[in-house]
Amino acid sequence: MDGILLVDKPAEWTSMDVCAHLRGVLHEKHIGHTGTLDPNATGLLVVLAGKGTKAAKYAENDAKEYIARLRLGVATDTQDIWGNVLEQKDGERGREQIEAVLEQFRGPILQLPPMYSAIKIRGKKLYEIARRGGSVEREPRPITIYRLAVTDRDEAGDWGLEIECSKGTYIRTLCADIGAALGCGGCMSALRRVRAGRFTVDQAHTLEEIRSDPERYILPLELITQGGQT
Repeated sequence: MDGILLVDKPAEWTSMDVCAHLRGVLHEKHIGHTGTLDPNATGLLVVLAGKGTKAAKYAENDAKEYIARLRLGVATDTQDIWGNVLEQKDGERGREQIEAVLEQFRGPILQLPPMYSAIKIRGKKLYEIARRGGSVEREPRPITIYRLAVTDRDEAGDWGLEIECSKGTYIRTLCADIGAALGCGGCMSALRRVRAGRFTVDQAHTLEEIRSDPERYILPLELITQGGQT
């Protein structure tokens, strides 16, 4: 079965968990995706099936859009609330203070990849080193933040962020860096991907829906291979 599946990834599933599950659903061993989501993140995962896995190169440079929550005053080893707390400070900051530091993160910037990531250095994934308590020197990588805006503040005191960015952007790291710029530290408390290239989460389906009628939700590969990027 060749084509594209737009999945609304649930929390607590890795991107590869989704692919492994769909191998069984579709009875197709060739399943991949065009961009990893962290296990606790939700939202759009673009999955490629069959010959579609060879089309991944057409989506490599697609911009992505996210809705995130930023918790100030808490720094963790994973840069999100699911990690071990390294430091806690008074994180009370007003909207104007946050807005004042966001400009330095817009446009082309350099971002240091987190240790808890799948990037390989000398053949080892960084998260494997981090889980053993280790750390290695990393080089900052060029990314682009096309749009970055504060939206609201919830009952827990976390701030909403809307982010449109290039490939290779770690939203966890962006949240941690914003917190550092504010002098109080910060981490990501929620993440949802709402767009990848031309596709939006409104077009995506749950795994339950896909299991019920897989062929109904397969999209043609031409959506990626012929002018698919927006």
